[in-house]
Amino acid sequence: MRRLCRAPPRRSRSPARLRGVLLGSLTVLWTVGYVLANVLGTYIPINGTTAYWLLASGAVPALLVLLRIGIPESPSWLATRGRAAEAARIRRTYLGQSEATATAADAEAAAADQPPAALYRELFTPGQATKTWFGVIFYSAQVLPYFAIYTFMPQILATLQISGADTQNLVLNLALLLGGVIGLWPVQRLGRRPFTIGTFAILTLCLAAMAVLSDASSGALMVPFLIYTFVMAGASTITQVYPAELFPTALRGSGVGFLNGTSRVASAIGTFVLPVSLSHFGAGWSMGWMALVLLFGTVVSLAWPGRRRPVTPSPPRSCTTDDRDGPPLGAAPPHTRRGGHSCALLRLLPDIFLCLPSWAS
Repeated sequence: MRRLCRAPPRRSRSPARLRGVLLGSLTVLWTVGYVLANVLGTYIPINGTTAYWLLASGAVPALLVLLRIGIPESPSWLATRGRAAEAARIRRTYLGQSEATATAADAEAAAADQPPAALYRELFTPGQATKTWFGVIFYSAQVLPYFAIYTFMPQILATLQISGADTQNLVLNLALLLGGVIGLWPVQRLGRRPFTIGTFAILTLCLAAMAVLSDASSGALMVPFLIYTFVMAGASTITQVYPAELFPTALRGSGVGFLNGTSRVASAIGTFVLPVSLSHFGAGWSMGWMALVLLFGTVVSLAWPGRRRPVTPSPPRSCTTDDRDGPPLGAAPPHTRRGGHSCALLRLLPDIFLCLPSWAS
């Protein structure tokens, strides 16, 4: 459940110029925990004592949730609840907005008519349904092969008859970690849609190559597998950025939660079907049907653009680009001011650490 609700509040208080990096960093930190758990589980022998220590290690990142104490609320939300002074203080302190800009933004938010509580059926109303289904398909198509492959990586390596499976498993996990870190740069500098389409295309080609080369040598198979692992780790950062930008403020929490929930269903299906597929049809056919899943995600990303402009109300004219909801998804974000990245990261670092307990639980 933590994973279902963590993107909307971070998006609400993240500067637009850093939103891609800050939201994407949640996935990177999750990947750090995933890789660490995978490596430790592979190389540490399980016995009576070790099992208890491995179980207890999950409490360490869980304790980091205490760092969230004191994290401010979304200023827009505070303004709509009549807490304008608190909202203005948060805008000045954490978002670097001027007094005039903060006051104008909060006055506009407070003056806006507040709609009734959003219902899930509003996600499928005309004008919003396409964005919702696009989010469901792109998110599910990406995570289905991701979780299936890396949950059963040792079995896949054995089925492909790759020598030195433990060493190759370690190399692939390191590529997963490196790809996640490097993927933060293109998700911020490129448009969301070009990044999504490009990574889908590369991932599709890699799995298709593995399907064709399933009987080839270990070296030939590891090349597309490494590329797939590296690109997939980078591509997964978009799953914390894109969904939050597909919905207006009133629907954002429900929309992101719905997309995360449906993607978990897809990942569960993948982890159930893949071992059956490996045992009955072999690695080649298994890589083939997962390549088709990614191809479907590529086609949908090309056909349905998601959104072409911000979906939340425009800010007052006194606002700068940094205060707005963000650039169109198909366009690169504006250039950042020097020195802004480090300050914003330090302010939001405790909130980012919230994602760490998710891999431990």
